[in-house]
Amino acid sequence: MKRKSALRRVSNRILGMLARFAPGATSLRPFLHKLRGVRITGEVFIGDDVYIENEYPECIELQEGAQICLRSVLIAHSRGSGRIVVGKDAFVGANCVLSASPGATLTIGEGAVIATSSVIASDVPAHTLVGNEKAKPLASVTVAFTMHTSYERFVAGLRPLKRK
Repeated sequence: MKRKSALRRVSNRILGMLARFAPGATSLRPFLHKLRGVRITGEVFIGDDVYIENEYPECIELQEGAQICLRSVLIAHSRGSGRIVVGKDAFVGANCVLSASPGATLTIGEGAVIATSSVIASDVPAHTLVGNEKAKPLASVTVAFTMHTSYERFVAGLRPLKRK
């Protein structure tokens, strides 16, 4: 992606903060996100304290009738930018996290419903209800995932848990 000026980056952050806490789930918040570069078509609902991609807001698309509920997070970059498309009449429940892989597009299909507190990192088919199971331990961490730890080193340090 093209590098943005410091002024543009600061204005994106200010508009993003205003959008998170301003009133107007179907009016002011979508308008502020459009100013940031989020692609919004038609009327959408953006709940309180929703975080929409800070660095690359233009990588997010919300189609007509999309609903993003309270405190959800849409991230289109993590060590490289991707895209997120929330389809027509799709519903993203409260406290969900949608995260696109670098270079990939994460698509939430038309009319799909994502249950509260779900973590979504792969496409959701149209007209499908998805949700995560209860969280469970996956592995033992032997290398802390700090700001200075590479992803590869972190993964190499994971150890399988012994099954009972």
